[in-house]
Amino acid sequence: MQKRSRAWASTAAALFVGVVLLYVPVEPARAHEVAPGTQNPAAAAPVTSKAAARNRWGANYFPNVALTTHDGKTVRLYDDLLKGKAVAMTVMYTDCKDACPLETANLVQLQRLLGERVGKDIFFYSVSIDPERDTPAVLKNYAEKFGVGPGWLFLTGKPEDISLVVRKLGLTRSADLNARDGHSPFLVIGNEPKGQWTKNSAVDNPRFLAANMGTFFGWRDAEPQTSYAEARPIEFERGEYQFQRQCNLCHTLGQGDKATGPDLLGVTDRRERAWLTRYILAPDKMQAAGDPIATALVNKYKTVRMPNLSLASGDVADVIAYLEAHGGSAPREKAQKEDPLRVR
Repeated sequence: MQKRSRAWASTAAALFVGVVLLYVPVEPARAHEVAPGTQNPAAAAPVTSKAAARNRWGANYFPNVALTTHDGKTVRLYDDLLKGKAVAMTVMYTDCKDACPLETANLVQLQRLLGERVGKDIFFYSVSIDPERDTPAVLKNYAEKFGVGPGWLFLTGKPEDISLVVRKLGLTRSADLNARDGHSPFLVIGNEPKGQWTKNSAVDNPRFLAANMGTFFGWRDAEPQTSYAEARPIEFERGEYQFQRQCNLCHTLGQGDKATGPDLLGVTDRRERAWLTRYILAPDKMQAAGDPIATALVNKYKTVRMPNLSLASGDVADVIAYLEAHGGSAPREKAQKEDPLRVR
């Protein structure tokens, strides 16, 4: 992705200097004050002074640059997106061949778990690091494919402004400059009025992230939860665990195709095991090599590519075994008609 690489190369020095913000505040921090993007278990503790926190991680810290939403609206980073709000922010870009699709699909699950809180108690923002490609229209199409709900904005802007935003929020690190996709799947969570910020992985389990947010923001559940005494033992297959954790974000097993990926019912009938193994292990390599089935899937789902999940060969074998055992079998005549690229 040469255009994006050239745009980011020009800001490499600034990003390298700015990475210190991930771990060390600009000046010595007072008790409980944490720099945006810093992962700190004590981040949820109350700050010594709200006024000090606001001066520290407020208008004097965040650039009030203009950004554009996926709906084409111009907004200011601080005045419109951060001031007085609780937020969850990530970086992404629609042509990403690695973690972005999984990251976005995972956060969609998180958004559903949080329900009406999103857009009221917390706001989601995804900042594109490929602003030249990711126009508002492209971002809108991407958000619709994943079924993103209200309270979540995808943002683009001038390359130099995006670089500044990403650096100030601690959404990058120096190693990302040489990474395949130029970023890590960070999820920065912040309470701007209190000056409290922390960092998670955007691909962590959605229920874990929801619970972590509840603790961080001090939310109280309206309904009583099941006690530990009433909890049942957890039983699952290794393949089921991997499928639920990695695959069902973009696929179903008998409920039809999603906008992000095909239904996997009967996939072990339609595809040779060797092909499935290679594709699940390294879809990016098969896409780059021009594999006809991988190419057809890219063309069909366009901005949503199968990411490289970095699974071990044993994990892939477990997933395929799970699909064979629980995926049923699609009628061969129907499968042949709907899937002319079947390999046997």
